[in-house]
Amino acid sequence: MSGARSRLSRRLRPGPLAWLVLAALLSQLIALALGSVALSPAELAAALAGDGDALHRTLLLELRLPRALAAFGTGALLAMAGALMQILLRNPLADPYVLGLSGGASVAALVAMLAGWGVALVSGAAFAGALASTLIVFGLAHGTGSWTPTRLLLTGVVMAAGWGALITFLLAVSPVERLPGMLYWLMGDLAYAGSPWPVLAVAALGLAVVLPLGRTLNVLARGGLQAAALGVAVRPLEWTLYLLASLVTAVAVTTAGSIGFVGLMVPHMLRLRLGNDQRRILPACLLAGGTLLTLADTLARTLIAPQQLPVGVITALLGVPSFLYLLYRSR
Repeated sequence: MSGARSRLSRRLRPGPLAWLVLAALLSQLIALALGSVALSPAELAAALAGDGDALHRTLLLELRLPRALAAFGTGALLAMAGALMQILLRNPLADPYVLGLSGGASVAALVAMLAGWGVALVSGAAFAGALASTLIVFGLAHGTGSWTPTRLLLTGVVMAAGWGALITFLLAVSPVERLPGMLYWLMGDLAYAGSPWPVLAVAALGLAVVLPLGRTLNVLARGGLQAAALGVAVRPLEWTLYLLASLVTAVAVTTAGSIGFVGLMVPHMLRLRLGNDQRRILPACLLAGGTLLTLADTLARTLIAPQQLPVGVITALLGVPSFLYLLYRSR
């Protein structure tokens, strides 16, 4: 009888994904309540219900809610891209920006800013730059034969260094009045994220594509030769992962600029906690990455309010000590 009760209690106990869903909801509520003007729980509930002060409703529904949802979607995309890159390169320390995608997007966005284009055109230029960098890296890594994870990684590192040099050149020759906006974009900023629905739609679509491949990705994570021996079409699967990771990274960079450490830290820490089953890791990455970036953006808005910090500064301050701690543990 006691054994049956213990088994029933284990079945009814919330799993990791349920806790992550709860954390995601709490992060949204915290983002809505905190800011330069803090809202009490009663004021927050009244504004969400369409009652209460008109200023509170405007602040909540037109400013904070779209930004919080955009932060969640961007963090989810970065964490998903990091998980896919780590599977593709068979390297637990791979990052969405390791292949130069962020550098290509940054160069294109800075050129658009220098040309005086609007926010929508700057976002479009960033997306085009990220995809162009993807094609360049893939073409150079492929060469006349098939690419390997090592060749792809080295090509991406070299391209990222080249993009970094171009970014420095553009900042050096830019007019002084344009430098603050350019620097904020490079550090990651959600103040001009716009509508959150495209990034949320891409996150949901990406999860719908990769989740049915969970078993196959588990085999691929053990190595290409072993996956091929078990009947997996390795090359088409790797191309799919690379293109999907590039696409979601491009959308994330277009939405919020360059934000580091989310795609590196979230999948790595979840694997330490949940194991290496991609059927659990991938949805957990979306929830944990979105929660992390939502809380980081809330902290960036409130730390020195009414001034705002770039959210990339917060993620770096959180990511560096966490990464060093993981390295210390892995000795």
